[in-house]
Amino acid sequence: MNVSNDFLNVRWEQSFVERADRTSLYGHRSLVVWFTGLSGSGKSTLAYGVERRLHQLGVKTFVLDGDNLRHGLCSDLGFSEMDRRENIRRVGEIAKLFLDSGTVVLAALISPFRSDRERVRMLFEPADFLEIHCDCNLDICESRDTKGLYRKARAGLISQFTGISSPYEDPISPEIHVDTGISSPSDCVDEIVVYVR
Repeated sequence: MNVSNDFLNVRWEQSFVERADRTSLYGHRSLVVWFTGLSGSGKSTLAYGVERRLHQLGVKTFVLDGDNLRHGLCSDLGFSEMDRRENIRRVGEIAKLFLDSGTVVLAALISPFRSDRERVRMLFEPADFLEIHCDCNLDICESRDTKGLYRKARAGLISQFTGISSPYEDPISPEIHVDTGISSPSDCVDEIVVYVR
């Protein structure tokens, strides 16, 4: 049996508990907040900061961190353009499931290609998806490089590294733009939480 025929035997099972039921139970609606930017731009710092703040307000949250996902769900993927696209596709589908569960999803991934981010956005209703551009000067990102990735990329030890040997395409119209090279993490978190609430 070929793959196309296999999919004829797969159907979506509908839950008896719908998203609206979960919204009523939790007292808030679900949402996907997608943090994008260069390595070192503060995506994870802000995602976890927003998560902490929303959790304190009684909001059901979960962070999908790009590095963490590559330890399990995406551990079979490398960093070629094709693998990066598949990585983003998988995370978008996981975010969609979390959205249905009534969770505010905070996805922090470089997600360098505009077309991939747009493809993820199309999975959601407009009010269910926020794109946050964590904008930061490359020099500042390199100065924050605790893992030494930029140094390795500049030495040719890492190929296809975003910002050095692979492009990063800035969002055209993100819902939120934060300059993480100038603004403090706390100020950025404040701005995002106000917008989300």
